[in-house]
Amino acid sequence: MHLSQFGFRKTVTSHNPSIYTNIACLILCFLFWIFIFELEIMIKGPGLYSDIGKKARDLLYKDYQGDQKFTVTTYSPTGVAITSSGTKKGELFLGDVNTQLKRNNITTDINVDTNSNLFTAITIDEPVPGLKTIISFKVPDQSSGKVELQYLHDYAGICASVGGCANPIVSFSGVVGTNSGSIGADVSFDTKTGNFIKYNAGLSLSNADLIASLTMNDKGDTLNASYYHVVKPLTNTLVGAEVNRIFSTNENTILVGTQHSLDPLTTVKARVNNFGKASAVIQHEWRPKSFFTLSGEVDTRAVDKSAKFGLALALNP
Repeated sequence: MHLSQFGFRKTVTSHNPSIYTNIACLILCFLFWIFIFELEIMIKGPGLYSDIGKKARDLLYKDYQGDQKFTVTTYSPTGVAITSSGTKKGELFLGDVNTQLKRNNITTDINVDTNSNLFTAITIDEPVPGLKTIISFKVPDQSSGKVELQYLHDYAGICASVGGCANPIVSFSGVVGTNSGSIGADVSFDTKTGNFIKYNAGLSLSNADLIASLTMNDKGDTLNASYYHVVKPLTNTLVGAEVNRIFSTNENTILVGTQHSLDPLTTVKARVNNFGKASAVIQHEWRPKSFFTLSGEVDTRAVDKSAKFGLALALNP
């Protein structure tokens, strides 16, 4: 049976394929420029390589400690900030004094610890737009000198450093993308041995309330994935997770944490890992920039063991 029997005729129409190709190109170009226009509005830059997964790390690790620490900061009439801190670790007591002087776009930090080590860092902020220069060295370690350059652009973040010894270690990290998506690498080269002592890679995806990152570290032996989510901005309620896989030992580590503000001055945090160790932190800002922090950790698989407690007091008059 053929369609012609019912009065249907096959109509053949000749089309010029170049017309449709041109139309498709115009549509793609239009969509591309809309994307670029929206990108210019929202763009803030991808940051540095160290910023990949930083918010998740701060949520899961910052302020958790098992020591006693006391910090006090004072300011001189000339604008010099002096910070003294002491940390008690078991029977050992460690202390240091840090002096910071800011003048125009130059910041000088001088730190002296209980072992009589003198660490100095000079930061020159934006000698040209987007560039930061950091010069650091430690006395008496003559090989500790380092010069670091950081450059931030709307679509890239670059950090390069070189040691001040005869056979220095040269480090370079770079990130390309935007604040919503970026990819980067971090490498270090030992000029003395001629070998790469570090090469890492990572990527980050984010939107207004969610950040996900994936990094490959330890020369490809460790895979780290992190997740950070703002659940409720009004109460600063956050959740985060980190999964760490070591291929050489087939070891997996999973860490899950959360944060919530009880009031504008009091914040609580909690975390637990797959080994059964649970930790909690409560931090109260009892005056502007002065914090009282109490933390604790317990092993849920060995409740007969005593829990670990940490205390930190920071005074900023």
